[in-house]
Amino acid sequence: MTLQEFLNRNTVDGITKETVIGDRFKDENGGEFKFVIKGLTQKEFNELRKRASSFDKNGRMILNEGLLSTLCIIENTVTPNFKDAKSIQELGCSTPEQYLNKVLLAGEAENLAREILQLSGFGKNINELVDEAKN
Repeated sequence: MTLQEFLNRNTVDGITKETVIGDRFKDENGGEFKFVIKGLTQKEFNELRKRASSFDKNGRMILNEGLLSTLCIIENTVTPNFKDAKSIQELGCSTPEQYLNKVLLAGEAENLAREILQLSGFGKNINELVDEAKN
């Protein structure tokens, strides 16, 4: 098989993975709850980066790394669905971002974002990606 044939047979749409992000996620029998995440395509990553960016008064782009991480989690976690309107309303939240912050600890969110980025081909954490985007 050639590299071209490999690429043609292994497109990046729909790549998913189950992952455990912390010890807190266990059912009543001690079984682990697994998050299902999907990989980011280049187009999706660029869109998230754009949504997480603003410009300062000198026209320089500022990337909000916390927002990028949050958007990455919300848009690329299949299960649970952080955009589920019923769950958002049930916890008194009005946005997926508020819901995410109410149900995940900071380290759990960081672990989930890291898993999504690794599945997407990044061998780096979100801070290293932000540094690259700034340059």
